[in-house]
Amino acid sequence: MKHLGAMLAAALVLAACGKSGSVEGNTYEGNGGVVKIEFQSGGKAFASMGPVTQPCSYAQDGKTVTLTCQSDKTVLKVSDDGSLEGPPDGMLAHLTKKKA
Repeated sequence: MKHLGAMLAAALVLAACGKSGSVEGNTYEGNGGVVKIEFQSGGKAFASMGPVTQPCSYAQDGKTVTLTCQSDKTVLKVSDDGSLEGPPDGMLAHLTKKKA
């Protein structure tokens, strides 16, 4: 019985970690809504700045997301509050998850 409880607790922890913190399927905005990144499945993303949208790709490794648009790579960090933090001097400095 003791082992069953430990196994159930471990299963719950693993299930909670599954997609927690994942950017996949989410849209993030910054700079007053001027900048938007839509993360889709399969490592595909769309980045918009104003009316201009371009296809990108991304890879997530834990709390680090590498966004590649054309040949430009930007590293974003997933914060504890779910927002994304990019280079402090750029347009992607702070992005918040858009509510559905």
